[in-house]
Amino acid sequence: MKKGNKKTGQSKEEKHKKVLTKNNFIQGAFISTLGIVVSKILGIVYVIPFHAIVKEQGGALYGYAYTIYSLFLALSSAGIPLAISKIISEYQTLGYYNAKERAFKIGKQLSIVLGLIAFIILFIFAPEVAHLILGDLKGGNTIEQVTYVIRVISTAILVVPILSIYRGYLEGHKYLTPSSISNVIEQVVRVTLIILGSYLSMKVFHLSLETTVGIAVFGATAGALISYFYLLDITHKSKKELQEKPLKVKEPKITNKAIVKKIFIYALPFIMIDIFKSMYDFIDMSTVVKTIGDMSNYSTKDAESIMSVISTWGSKFNMIISSVSTGIIVSLIPTLTASFVVGNQKDINKKVNQTFQILLLFTMPMTVGLSMLAKPVWMIFYGPSKFGAPVFSYFIYVSLFMSLYTTAVTIIQTLKDYKTVFISLLVGAALKLLLNVSLMNSFNKMGLPPFYGNISATIIGYLVSLIICLYVLHKRYKINYEVTVKEIFNITCATVIMGLVLFLLRFVIPEVSSNRLVNLPIIVVYTLVGAIIYFIVIYKSKTLHTIFGQNNLKKITNKLFKKRPKGASK
Repeated sequence: MKKGNKKTGQSKEEKHKKVLTKNNFIQGAFISTLGIVVSKILGIVYVIPFHAIVKEQGGALYGYAYTIYSLFLALSSAGIPLAISKIISEYQTLGYYNAKERAFKIGKQLSIVLGLIAFIILFIFAPEVAHLILGDLKGGNTIEQVTYVIRVISTAILVVPILSIYRGYLEGHKYLTPSSISNVIEQVVRVTLIILGSYLSMKVFHLSLETTVGIAVFGATAGALISYFYLLDITHKSKKELQEKPLKVKEPKITNKAIVKKIFIYALPFIMIDIFKSMYDFIDMSTVVKTIGDMSNYSTKDAESIMSVISTWGSKFNMIISSVSTGIIVSLIPTLTASFVVGNQKDINKKVNQTFQILLLFTMPMTVGLSMLAKPVWMIFYGPSKFGAPVFSYFIYVSLFMSLYTTAVTIIQTLKDYKTVFISLLVGAALKLLLNVSLMNSFNKMGLPPFYGNISATIIGYLVSLIICLYVLHKRYKINYEVTVKEIFNITCATVIMGLVLFLLRFVIPEVSSNRLVNLPIIVVYTLVGAIIYFIVIYKSKTLHTIFGQNNLKKITNKLFKKRPKGASK
């Protein structure tokens, strides 16, 4: 009897421990996701007051600084934090504690050296970069102004890489909460400095536009510094816990050279993806203003206004679509990795198709909806603009194709096919470079807005890269898209019907008002009507049943509508 009780007690203890571990993991995942969402919201909300303060010319100046900063940041640190996280997790699991701490130390040293090199290059060659952006154009921002803001934001490259290493170190130990909190802290400090600093500079002290934008971009440095000190404090306080040695194993001899090699092998695919994504922005930044500014029917200010939509104001809304895809990838890709490790081809096929189906289920109607509501959305956030809504209504489609490609290339990367990752990135960027100027000129000659050209070049680049990835997945990994093609047809039909209803709704409720506040209820009504129509059509087409499964869908609907079992008391 006692034995039975003891056995039962042990099983309960084991069960309790397992439940706690699961809850801790879910809590970490929840806080991590919440951190991303809060950061994205802050990244969108701040643009309303900031745009009102610096206008479109200031937005263009801000965009120049951030685009070149993103490229240099990708060169100096992208992928290394994730590599550190993987190595820390790997060595911790194997019990290689000495190698784990050396990997952390080497990661910090690498980030400091690479960050310092990138900072020096960007700071010294800022005038040349500014000239590459503007050329000999006059009438808008000057080379001196662009040089100044680039030099200010270059200071962030001294801090962000080392901050990222600390995040990777903590994440490698499965501590997701501090990393997520640091993301929010960084964004809060950055946004506060952007809004408060730019307001005081422009409205109170009446300083120049470049000084105001310089203060705003310095928010990246200030946010990273505060976030870094927070993680430094957390790491110091948790030193004993982080350096625990629960396993007693004899460590093999792992040299520093081997650790450095492993860091770069793990980091390289992520570095390539970030660099090539930044290249798309850099190609636009170095060609759009000069090409459109040289056209007889557009001034330099017009060209910079268009560029500000692409580089700064419009991209804030594109983040909404991107954040949805990021959430889906984070949820589904780990299960794909598990299937790949055990060689479960059937499950790999199912997960790849399910990933694309869920992604398109949400991003396609969101993209079309935002495109159709470009005027009221732009009016409520930025006020009247000659180029804002026209550019954004087409530019939002970039986020759809970018999300699809990012998902595809992440799957390819998960399957460790780095050659295809590189080829798809290279072909896409090469097409963007070749087509950008020629398409702008072609559209202008046809009497169409030239910005259709560079946006089309971006979409073509991502689309061709996506096709390469999908082809390789089909041929090499035997992924069958038959079910996905059918569901894409259903999703497209539902989106078209939604679009037609919203188009007809314009005859009943005006699409846009000159009053910024009146646009808010207009957007709410259009969004509700569009969402209801879309999900009714999707539900009737059985697409939800196919994607989520009958049982899962039943559980979701029961929870949503609190369906009681028969015979339950009222």
